[in-house]
Amino acid sequence: MAQAKKILPGPPPAARMVEDIVGCKWSLAVLDRVRHGVHRPGALESSLPGLSTKVLNERLRKLVRFGILERNAFPEIPPRVEYTLTEFGGRFVRVLDEIAALESVAPSFRE
Repeated sequence: MAQAKKILPGPPPAARMVEDIVGCKWSLAVLDRVRHGVHRPGALESSLPGLSTKVLNERLRKLVRFGILERNAFPEIPPRVEYTLTEFGGRFVRVLDEIAALESVAPSFRE
């Protein structure tokens, strides 16, 4: 008699969000730049050598969708867009800071 496989639930939505953001080096770099005052897409792209416009736009859209960044479009000619951390985004980067702080207390590891 075949035994039914037990289906385990996947990670909670917040864990999937963290995995998606931390799993992409550009997301972390974009968040770092925004929190340190680089808010415009052109400035973000020029401050991150190797980052393409396509990938930058994908990352910005995803960070906005997750509620970490807020997109502010100004009704000007030429158009101007800026990205800022939301309240949730500020809390999220503090969590990332705590993870980074583990480096100083974690046992060394080899890749």
